Amino acid sequence: MKKYDLIVIGGGQSALALAYFLRRTDLNYTLLDDQERTGGAWLHGWDSLTLFSPAEFSSLPGWSMPESIGKFPSRDETIQYLDAYEKRYDIPVIRSTKVLDVEKTENGFVLHTTKGDYLTDALISATGTWSAPYIPKTKGRDEFQGIQLHSAEYKSPNIFKNKKVLIVGGGNSGAQVLSEISTIANTVWSTIDEPTFLPDDVDGRVLFDTATSIYNSLKESSNMEIPKYNLTDIVMIPSVIDARKRNVLYSKGKILSIGKDEVKWETGEVEKIDAIVWCTGFRPSTEHLKNLKIKYEDGIIHTSGTAVDDMPGLWLVGYGNWTGFASATLIGVGRTARETVKEVTAYLIQSHK
Repeated sequence: MKKYDLIVIGGGQSALALAYFLRRTDLNYTLLDDQERTGGAWLHGWDSLTLFSPAEFSSLPGWSMPESIGKFPSRDETIQYLDAYEKRYDIPVIRSTKVLDVEKTENGFVLHTTKGDYLTDALISATGTWSAPYIPKTKGRDEFQGIQLHSAEYKSPNIFKNKKVLIVGGGNSGAQVLSEISTIANTVWSTIDEPTFLPDDVDGRVLFDTATSIYNSLKESSNMEIPKYNLTDIVMIPSVIDARKRNVLYSKGKILSIGKDEVKWETGEVEKIDAIVWCTGFRPSTEHLKNLKIKYEDGIIHTSGTAVDDMPGLWLVGYGNWTGFASATLIGVGRTARETVKEVTAYLIQSHK
């Protein structure tokens, strides 16, 4: 069993940002990634997926993303950047290695993986959310006989050609998937709240600036002006603008239930459908930590910053605002990664005394 000072579970954008700062330390560390190649969650996104901000505002620490062909970097361009980033900084990654379980020992952790066991003094989990798609409990969903998938499984609109497709879920994923499928199918959109769209000339940079403003105000306990834009507002990328021109970008509200070939709306209307795409988000992918007996609340682990409250030596990075404001974004994770590496380094120095 090879022993490390620190192991990072994951090989996506959060793990790479951590490695950028770890390379400046004297720690013996490695990344364990269950993917065959670099890219993390981006490897599984749909074919036309893009970032919401231009390349220069979508970079990991230390090295800017190259200028993209279009206004927003594509999925493939993002993967190419992450791969080049890993090579540029010679980041140590052990591939195709899935962590099945983590065991706490007297001096650290034992990681049981598909390629044997690993021993480490400290541990950072940076597995994100993509492998834990969430679909809300909906009456009759299991009875539906048509095509049904989560946005995590969606790749392209081709299988929906000439069908009636229900898109469930607001936000950017719902709007993007609806916009694409509606080019070859008849779509209807269900959201809990009325979707709110950013102005056409506003992109993800503004959302990040808003997140930063809220973060700084909360940290300083100062009065905060009501932000002009909300973090859940939909970015008007070209495909969404096109959908608006075609007059398909509107929500029919909430659904009450689903039948074998139909949906019942909150208004009482019943509508025939052939397929459902659930754009309903994700939960933290922390199943590998289930046997550590740490405190959860609604699937979220109790942390102070990124440090797990009741498990010294364990940190979580990149799962959402509860593990660092905007830490689930390319541009936002750097700040969280830097502070986490400082904490881990201090912890290991103290524990080795």
